[in-house]
Amino acid sequence: MKLIVGLGNPGEKYEKNRHNLGFMTVEHFLKDFSQASFTLWENSAKFKSDIAQIEWQPRHGNPVKVILVKPKTYMNNSGMAVSLLSDFYKIATSDIWIINDDIDLPLGDLKIRFGGASAGHHGVESIMNHLGTDKFWKFRMGIGEKRELNDSRMKNVDDFVLGDFTSSERGKLKHLIKRGVKAIEASLEDGLDAAMNRFNTK
Repeated sequence: MKLIVGLGNPGEKYEKNRHNLGFMTVEHFLKDFSQASFTLWENSAKFKSDIAQIEWQPRHGNPVKVILVKPKTYMNNSGMAVSLLSDFYKIATSDIWIINDDIDLPLGDLKIRFGGASAGHHGVESIMNHLGTDKFWKFRMGIGEKRELNDSRMKNVDDFVLGDFTSSERGKLKHLIKRGVKAIEASLEDGLDAAMNRFNTK
């Protein structure tokens, strides 16, 4: 069983924020998977999340049960929802995939990585604290801009990540979400090592 968690903040106010890129990506993944006109998301008070359960059938091998998750705990407490689900379903941390925005990567870049520091991302930090380990997979999706290191924007990181994507960013955003979805599909189909080789920005 795989637990695939898109990070973001619940509510209409945050829908188009850069910080909600994880939500956007798992929503598009489910939409592509189901081809359904109706929503498959279930509001689960028990797990403090919107969840959708699917079964991925690879070309070779056995079907894989997948739980898609959008925590409703707000970003800084994402770990609560993740730990509730992983404890209940007895999911190994190595089978937990976190889809998150990353200000340290330029908009459009993607890096799949196992373990490692949170890089200041409060949602990832919360998950590490609740699980007591960093040994889970992260799909880091770039939302940053290529600027000088002394860029004053870094003083206003919260304002930046909680801002909406601009009209000039939408083309790259659309491409990045599509790439993120393809990376999740490839990881389920061919394994994470193959997906890293194919999708990680060099």
